[in-house]
Amino acid sequence: MIGLLLYAYSDNEHLIPIFWGVGFLLAALLIYGIFRQRRIGVRLNKELQELEKTRQNNIEYEFILKAMKIAVWRMDPKMRLVTYESDYRDGKDSYVSSPDTPIDSMWDYLESSDMQRVKVALEDILAGRSDSYHQTYRVKLNNSMYWEESYATISARDENGNPTSIVGTSLRIDEQKKMETDLINARNKAEESDRLKTAFLANMGHEIRTPLNAIVGFADLLPVVESDEDRNQLIQEIQNNNHKLLQIIDGLVSMSKIEAEAKNLVMAQTDVVPILKSIADTHAQLVDGTTLIIATHFPHTELYMYTDVAKLSEIVDHLMQNAIKFTQKGSITLGFDLVKGDHVRIYVRDTGKGIAKEDQERIFERFVKIDEYIPGTGLGLSVAKAHVQSLRGTLGVESELGKGSTFWIELPLS
Repeated sequence: MIGLLLYAYSDNEHLIPIFWGVGFLLAALLIYGIFRQRRIGVRLNKELQELEKTRQNNIEYEFILKAMKIAVWRMDPKMRLVTYESDYRDGKDSYVSSPDTPIDSMWDYLESSDMQRVKVALEDILAGRSDSYHQTYRVKLNNSMYWEESYATISARDENGNPTSIVGTSLRIDEQKKMETDLINARNKAEESDRLKTAFLANMGHEIRTPLNAIVGFADLLPVVESDEDRNQLIQEIQNNNHKLLQIIDGLVSMSKIEAEAKNLVMAQTDVVPILKSIADTHAQLVDGTTLIIATHFPHTELYMYTDVAKLSEIVDHLMQNAIKFTQKGSITLGFDLVKGDHVRIYVRDTGKGIAKEDQERIFERFVKIDEYIPGTGLGLSVAKAHVQSLRGTLGVESELGKGSTFWIELPLS
């Protein structure tokens, strides 16, 4: 078209080929420009897609860091500097260094028992002697301490193979460490429980056989005893051993019912003073009344409580049995006081051998016997504790070796 226009308006025939050549050249340049522009567009489109993909990866990367609660940091081995790039760890008291912080300043924040181990491992990767780093340690910050776990690897090296950049991550593991501690304690407690159960079963044969042998032996003597005094004494011994055997069996049955949750509360408004007096009178028959006496201290003639009478009686009975077992002389006092206006504290105070401070918590656990030479199942106090908890009360002891003990329970009146 350009050639035709030039032909139409030109009077010089020699210029026509030149104009045709120029036209073809321009057309070629135009076509080349179009194709080049298209190629540039395709390349730009690919670069935009790569940028979008990178942006998406960064979003996912940040999401993963947030989900895993991780801090990311980089170290410059030559300059010995560390910089935190991002921090999504739990807690606002985590250690975060300023940009380009000297690595050696970090040691002051580590627990002294962990510092040397962590320092050696980090120096190995900084010097290129190790390709990776993994340590758990404790960090001291703002008068508190927390557990942290860190990973690192060499991200770049120079032409000689020496590290030029190290990237690492850190996360707090307080919950993990707490879980580990709880699991260890649970395992130790389970092992101790198994040991106590084994000792308990071995002890039960002796505990049950002793009163049974006494009952059978004294019963065999009854027909051949002629003196009424001797016969009455044998009958009294049989009754005493029968009471001991019933106590052992009652303890076993009570514990089995507690574990099976078969004992339901039967609550009623009751005057507990006559019940406490009856328990004191019953146990007074089990002591000689001379070297060891049973006393009471009831500041009120009536005390009405909304409670389960059977469970309350069993609790106090176990405390009285325990006091008699460990008191050779002196007195055992059963009493109560009103506390907090709407609570009563029932206590059993004795002048016995007392309990060491370190044993005052564990005596309420099942199968625990502080003195293996004293007869008993090791269940009485644990049964009492379970009953007190079911009545929404608390059970405790105050004691000192050689000065006696006071076991007490606090229960609501209504």
